[in-house]
Amino acid sequence: YNSLAQEIFNPNYALFLQAGGKACTYHPNPMSSINREHLSFFQFVGRIIGKAIHDGHNLEAFFTRGFYKHMLGRAVIPLDLEAFDPEYFVNLKWTLENDITDILELNFSAESDEFGKTKIVDLKENGRNIPVTEDNKKEYVQLMCEHKLTHSVKPQIEAFVKGLHEIVPANLLSLFDDKELELLISGLPDIDIEDLKANTEYHNYTPNSDQIVWFWRVLGEFTQEQKAWFLQFATGTSRVPLEGFKGLIGMRGPQKFSIHRAYGEQRLPSAHTCFNQLDLPEYSSEDVLRQKLVQA
Repeated sequence: YNSLAQEIFNPNYALFLQAGGKACTYHPNPMSSINREHLSFFQFVGRIIGKAIHDGHNLEAFFTRGFYKHMLGRAVIPLDLEAFDPEYFVNLKWTLENDITDILELNFSAESDEFGKTKIVDLKENGRNIPVTEDNKKEYVQLMCEHKLTHSVKPQIEAFVKGLHEIVPANLLSLFDDKELELLISGLPDIDIEDLKANTEYHNYTPNSDQIVWFWRVLGEFTQEQKAWFLQFATGTSRVPLEGFKGLIGMRGPQKFSIHRAYGEQRLPSAHTCFNQLDLPEYSSEDVLRQKLVQA
């Protein structure tokens, strides 16, 4: 199984791309048709994943949050785009959070590069002639997210899911969410909290700040599954690097886990998976921090 898992991501087959520059997380390659048999390969890969699930074998295979959702037949959301294309996600987030009137000139279309040729794709009927406004920008962001994560690789997704469902029926997979599915495929990792702590950077906190002391104590009390969920939340995947947490990779190369001070006790902790970054509000007590971290 492990040999097959390595071959799945062999760049010579052009089936998958590294997502967001991270070497350990993959998404179907829109250009996979350069391999004439690519859809047969995707169906075969789906069967491999399904057989591993059926047999209880864990694979060293990690995908984007969006691709796990496709395996489950669930819709993607704009936040799923962050791990796939973090720089473009920042642009979309800015569009949502700011008034774009007379600032951005966009329409409901996207440019697609097909082997050096630029193609205009409508995000909705006649989209290239429909301007994006302050009133319809949420729809635009959602459709752009679906275009990048779903429609641009729809044949690949359908072939993969067909192979997967040949081994594991859709109704059985539907019992899981995307985070649980990752753990089902790849297994619960052995997470050394002391190693993570030793390879953490702090911004506007110190190792002795109350919130940081509470954070590590709470994390240490988590179950193995909760620790895996936290790692997914903070880094985008439950995978622990072979060399330990000093080997964490971000979108720009090696990037340690970092905790940044955030403001507003009512806020939940948030994460920027492309930077392995946790934004931790300045909570007033350990109990509040525990509650908010579990909620997040």
